[in-house]
Amino acid sequence: MKARSGDAAGRRAESLAALFLRLKGYRILSSRERTSLGEADLVCLKGDALVFVEVKYRPDADTAAQSIRTRQQRRIHGAARAFLSRRPKFATKTIRFDAVLIAPWQWPKHILNAWPAHEHNAK
Repeated sequence: MKARSGDAAGRRAESLAALFLRLKGYRILSSRERTSLGEADLVCLKGDALVFVEVKYRPDADTAAQSIRTRQQRRIHGAARAFLSRRPKFATKTIRFDAVLIAPWQWPKHILNAWPAHEHNAK
């Protein structure tokens, strides 16, 4: 039962993050982008940037930020590779990896370039 409530909280956080990003002018291309190489919570377009977003819901923003581990970053990089292989029209875009941190009773915190984009081609 706890896993279900955690998943529901995660979905609500992703919906809130998507709304927050839309208000900032981002176009949401995909949510819960799952591929054989990895997954990304949100895939967005903002100007010339294709942005892969990890959404974290925790009791506070610091804990949320610390919960994004290298393994998750690799998973999101894999999703980026798979997304680009299926949608070559985005290949000329600048790739960026952001995070949106969600904590109760706080405004979402958007971290641009949360980790290096040059690694998205790494295995």
